Amino acid sequence: MAQRARRWRNTAAAMTAAGMITAGAVAPGAAAAEEPRIDLKVLVVDNGDSPVKAVTAQLRSTGVPYTTVDLNDSGRPKITESFLSDTVNGRPRAKYQGVVLPNEAPFGAGSAEQTALETYERTYGIPQVDAYTWAHPEVGLDYTSEGGWAGTLDGREASVTAAGKAGRFGYLEGAFRFEDNAPGVQESYGYAARPRAGFTSYVDLPVPGGTGRGSLVGEYAHDGRRELVVTFAYNSDQQQFRLLARGIVEWLTQGVHLGQTRNSFAVHVDDVFAPDSRWDTERDCTPGDFDCEGGDGEGTTPIRMTADDAAYAAQWQREHGFTMDMVYNAGSGEEWKTEHGGTDALADRLVADKAQYRWVNHTYTHPFLGCVQDTSSVPWNCAKNADGSTQYTGRAEIAAQIRDNHNWAVGKGLPVDRSELVTGEHSGLKTLPQQPNDNPNLSGALADTGVKWIASDNSREPEQRAIGNALTVPRHPMNVYYNVGTAAEMADEYNWIYTSRGDGGSGVCEDNPTSTCLDEPLDTATGYAEHIVPQEARTALGHALAGDPRPHYAHQSNLAEDRLLYPVMEKVLADYRALFADSTPLENPRHSAIGTEVQRRAAWQTALANGRVTAYRIGTTVTVTAPSGTQIPVTAPEGTKKQLLLGTTAFGTPYAGSRSAWTTPATLQSALTLRLP
Repeated sequence: MAQRARRWRNTAAAMTAAGMITAGAVAPGAAAAEEPRIDLKVLVVDNGDSPVKAVTAQLRSTGVPYTTVDLNDSGRPKITESFLSDTVNGRPRAKYQGVVLPNEAPFGAGSAEQTALETYERTYGIPQVDAYTWAHPEVGLDYTSEGGWAGTLDGREASVTAAGKAGRFGYLEGAFRFEDNAPGVQESYGYAARPRAGFTSYVDLPVPGGTGRGSLVGEYAHDGRRELVVTFAYNSDQQQFRLLARGIVEWLTQGVHLGQTRNSFAVHVDDVFAPDSRWDTERDCTPGDFDCEGGDGEGTTPIRMTADDAAYAAQWQREHGFTMDMVYNAGSGEEWKTEHGGTDALADRLVADKAQYRWVNHTYTHPFLGCVQDTSSVPWNCAKNADGSTQYTGRAEIAAQIRDNHNWAVGKGLPVDRSELVTGEHSGLKTLPQQPNDNPNLSGALADTGVKWIASDNSREPEQRAIGNALTVPRHPMNVYYNVGTAAEMADEYNWIYTSRGDGGSGVCEDNPTSTCLDEPLDTATGYAEHIVPQEARTALGHALAGDPRPHYAHQSNLAEDRLLYPVMEKVLADYRALFADSTPLENPRHSAIGTEVQRRAAWQTALANGRVTAYRIGTTVTVTAPSGTQIPVTAPEGTKKQLLLGTTAFGTPYAGSRSAWTTPATLQSALTLRLP
């Protein structure tokens, strides 16, 4: 058997060098038993630099299993033939479908480990990503002194080449610009160089100060091996990496891997039907709030949408192909109606357009559903019972707030999902430092009312967790404040938060090590449009490009008066659509679907961490086993079929040039089996 395996390897190596074989193919004349098994796992060799960390983060967020070898760990395993491959039931097995290296030869050219790795790649047709290296002939590029260039890439425009569009980067529209968020600070350095024989450029840019174009990302095929060569530095947060990360993973895995990622963007609009308090630009606080000294809110004009604002919202959605989630407080709207002559044109307009939105329960009158708040001091504290225990809002009251709001919506014919809930201020959940635990009455009330998905604040609780039988859905707060209706108010409050005491601000930014102060206060006439909108849109777009499904939230006040939310959403949508091909749409899921996605991802990561997943490819057959009931994420080429007990069915749905899905083994089968085209 050893002799036959060696014959297969030699034949395969020769064919790979000629470009005639891909992973899992079998040499002509070889016995079926000799066709290799390629495990669907990636080997990451990590030297601690940010490019390797970035690729690793993309593997994890996608759901691709990987093994890391830390070059800075003296006790790390050595890269040997037995570490990389073995046999299973007499069949040759490659333990890794792809290899990520910090550069082309991290172990040293000609060293035993480097030789073992290169032999493995050559034998089984395994691709290698060089996370970041410089331009030189050993990676298929001319030196930059030979018609190329090296320097800062900040603000420069790169493009996906025709070969990139035809290959793994075809999900991109074409051109994109390197970020330049801090002029005067070098954010990304790179080498643009001319390809040599065997090198195919996938991403390039015009050579600055020269002629022609230089490669930044490309494939070098040589000596029976394939390397994806990246010649610019990056980290996982930079937009240029986010754009290319999907293509890097697809190239590395040859388009067949565990895990999937889809870009999405959802916006919850809280407090619909309710009025929101207004920021006082003189007091630098919100009158009516217990911590706003000297302002009880009397005589101030709250911020509330009008019927015209509602009509505009519906029209805007149609024009932009985007649906907002209206997170509503029906009781607050009924109170407003009673106080204003028994009519409410806003509610009438929104209800008339009810089918154009998604609706999410926000409780009937938006009360605080955690502990009873004692506001006699600043900050507030939880009120205590005589025995010293904390006073909490009762289960019946919480349930009534949820039930009454839901019933109102059903009576109006709103398409509302009973399982979805956003409590006012995310109350009921723990609120540090005053309320370190959830309201013990919350989980029972959720069960009483059929709630399965309750919103939480991602800035405080980014991980999903259980509240009884319900699960949290972390939401990203948007820096478009609930208590502002005009751009001037927004810039004024922003200045208060993000400028130093010396510049007239609160100094909060000085006291918080995770925050940064503005260099100078924003102009209240232009600051929102020129500074806040681009910054907030970039943040939200970054979440989408990272494949983060969590929704964003703002408030109905931001759809009123100056309609502040629209410029942010418009920029996110326009920027995304300019960057991505039609095959890669920005998805727009609802609250419960997002909760389900977060839940599945967590369960999948747990299964991987516990070593409960086995996946491999033999030729055109992919086999995956996982714990019973586990949803399995898979990405595969168009034309892939799922094996049923009898026959096959089309696998997954199309996205970004591939097909992907969360799936399970077919009925009466213990393993998921896919047939590749």
